[in-house]
Amino acid sequence: MIRTPSQIWGVPVLLAVLTTIGLVSALLGDGVWDLVSAVALGAPVAVGVWYSLRRAPARR
Repeated sequence: MIRTPSQIWGVPVLLAVLTTIGLVSALLGDGVWDLVSAVALGAPVAVGVWYSLRRAPARR
């Protein structure tokens, strides 16, 4: 099956954008910015944990 570039790079680019938002918001201030930073930096970690705990598909 041939995949388009957006199918290949869509999620990695989204995770990179979330990481950038999280790092910038951590530098901006306190309060709401801390929450934005925690959520934005936690999302890539959650995706990584989810994929590492997921079972491999059965081979035919």
